[in-house]
Amino acid sequence: MSAPINLNKVKKERNRASRKARADENSVQFGQSKDQKEVLKERLAQISRNLEAHKRET
Repeated sequence: MSAPINLNKVKKERNRASRKARADENSVQFGQSKDQKEVLKERLAQISRNLEAHKRET
């Protein structure tokens, strides 16, 4: 006879695997590449510098 199986552990492991698979799909579908993140970061920095340069001093 084989060893007993804890069904709760099996269920939790199956859920973990499905959540991991869904997370991987979402990262491919909605994620940004490193280059895209760097371009966005630089653009935000440029906008911030431009805004600071046009502030009035009171």
